[in-house]
Amino acid sequence: MIKYIVEHTQLQEKSVRNTVELLNEDCTIPFISRYRKEATGNLDEVQIGEIVKFKEQFASLEKRKNAILKALEEQEVLTAELQQKIANCTNLMALEDLYLPFKKSRKTKAEKARQNGLEPLAKIIMSQNANDVESIAYKYVKGDVDSVDAALEGARHIIAEWVNERTDIRNQIRYQLERFAMLSTKVVKTKAEDENAQKFRDYFDWEENLSRMPSHRFLAVLRAEKEGFIRVKVLIDDTRALDKITQRIVRSQNACAEQIVLAINDAYKRLLLPSLVNEALQIAKDKADASAISVFAKNLKQLLLGSPLGEKRVMGIDPGFRTGCKVVCLDAQGQLKYNETIYPHPPKNDSIGAMKKISSLADAYKIEAIAIGNGTASRETEALIRKVHFKNDVQVFVVSEAGASIYSASKIAREEFPDYDVTVRGSVSIGRRLQDPLAELVKIDAKSIGVGQYQHDVDQLKLQKELDVVVENCVNAVGVNINTASKSLLSYVSGIGPKLAENIFNYRNEHGAFTSRSAIKKVPRLGDKAFQQGAAFLRIKGAKNPLDDSAVHPESYGVVTKMAKDLGNSVSELIGNSEQLKKIDLKKYCTETVGLLTLEDIIKELEKPGLDIREQAKEFTFNQNIKTINDLKEGQLLPGIVNNITNFGCFVDVGIKESGLIHVSNLSDAFVKDVNEHVSLHQQIIVKVLEVDIPRKRIQLKLHQKKV
Repeated sequence: MIKYIVEHTQLQEKSVRNTVELLNEDCTIPFISRYRKEATGNLDEVQIGEIVKFKEQFASLEKRKNAILKALEEQEVLTAELQQKIANCTNLMALEDLYLPFKKSRKTKAEKARQNGLEPLAKIIMSQNANDVESIAYKYVKGDVDSVDAALEGARHIIAEWVNERTDIRNQIRYQLERFAMLSTKVVKTKAEDENAQKFRDYFDWEENLSRMPSHRFLAVLRAEKEGFIRVKVLIDDTRALDKITQRIVRSQNACAEQIVLAINDAYKRLLLPSLVNEALQIAKDKADASAISVFAKNLKQLLLGSPLGEKRVMGIDPGFRTGCKVVCLDAQGQLKYNETIYPHPPKNDSIGAMKKISSLADAYKIEAIAIGNGTASRETEALIRKVHFKNDVQVFVVSEAGASIYSASKIAREEFPDYDVTVRGSVSIGRRLQDPLAELVKIDAKSIGVGQYQHDVDQLKLQKELDVVVENCVNAVGVNINTASKSLLSYVSGIGPKLAENIFNYRNEHGAFTSRSAIKKVPRLGDKAFQQGAAFLRIKGAKNPLDDSAVHPESYGVVTKMAKDLGNSVSELIGNSEQLKKIDLKKYCTETVGLLTLEDIIKELEKPGLDIREQAKEFTFNQNIKTINDLKEGQLLPGIVNNITNFGCFVDVGIKESGLIHVSNLSDAFVKDVNEHVSLHQQIIVKVLEVDIPRKRIQLKLHQKKV
């Protein structure tokens, strides 16, 4: 296993071995990457994630090997040579090729020919020594074989199966597919004018090299095929492929050779090509899935680590026209204090009454910021709020509503707000997203947040697994206030999980706030292992021991106490004291288990304990003259916010219903390898309008300037 992982990751063997040992001890990725740096050689969570991936891949390969060996033993066909070949296999494809000749189905044409006694004839033809094949075939005309032609056809079916089972031939076709395969599409004529088909118009008659096809385009083509708008074919040069096979098998020019060539053609069209084309498409799909999942994971990470406003009193507004705007007032901890509905827009048009209500609520609840959802009536509501004269300084933000409706109808929301309807819950979610995006977004299934490309078309299990890892890494990178965190947030803390999160939540409700990290051990079923994995990611504000509100692990408290004592300080006096911290000779505190990497982390944390790695939220204003796509003109410069990133560019909210696209070629004058190197999710930028296609509701933009 270690060799396999090292070959695939190119990481140091010692690092891999130690990491695997820690994983086998049920240590989590965040814990290993942060608190076991000496053991791993300072691997980060991405590298440890790769080790986990290939560890699981190796386990799946071994499981399949064992299943195949068992099947071969039952068939009594397992030889020492075959067993060795299976043992040496390092990929699933080669393993399945080895098993293919023994994976018989009784319904095949070859099997039927065998049952009719035609295998000896097939062997004679394959020897390529006989000239009068028909005379030999005549001897096999009996029973269900009623003619010489039927005998020869049956023999060819057996030969075709032999050709199909040859690993060298399968690999030769794979090579052709890998290098030269073209993916070709044709529109289904009866569907060409369908309104839903228009978004796939670019792929109605399309041809492209399969191996060079970008993931987003491949997934778009597959979706168009799935919805019945196009037909897809994979094409290679059949003549070249058949010549390559023939050269490997045919070594004479007699009647046997003629039969073998016919069998090769049959094997190629009926067995090899359909099977290997499906395999090539699956490989391309896996590659496209991996690319799309990677994009989603990067976007989700940026979204979860989005700028929080922090513990401030917030008014959340879910805007709407006919049904009004749902308004909630939240305290600094996100608790709902008041809710109301106002009707400033058509059909009621009570803008004056709405402005008075907003002003009086802001004053009564000492509101410091307003969060407006970015859905229907968002721009109109923002314009209204900006006309209100507040007594105190109130910041105004437009917040993404993505997934808010999913949350408001969820079990989590019903538990949090059993006495309120979905509209109130949605407004609360909008307000809380401004206070702390991470704490609120973890309550929503990551797939519902909508920051990816073709997320519904990729392998859902792989997507869910990857996104869960991203959420876990983000939660633990930021840390969690154990006395205010929801069950959802607590469940992502290293080593905790949903059941212990519920126990922590219930214990807190019953016994009040935790006053120390050691008190966490009193939670039912939270044992030493869970405490070791999770304690350092759980923060306790105002604790007697200031280290309880830091990322210093409890196992290192003794080291910090010794450092303080050696300097003649208390731990409290040492925290934030840069001059004293600089005096510490770290080598003096190194032990077998605590090395320089860990000690350097401790010093960084003592300088600024519990520091939030996220930037603080900044106010932003769209161009107030741009209300719809019809207001856009080529050449305009507009403020915008990046609201989605894909492999082919990024989408930007310029304050109207439709998002504009900055194609990858318009992000920079130089070549762009990775979109994420140029923009990040929710980044405030200035864009230039290049093109506006009103019928197709498409806006082409260029990155003009990044806002600081």
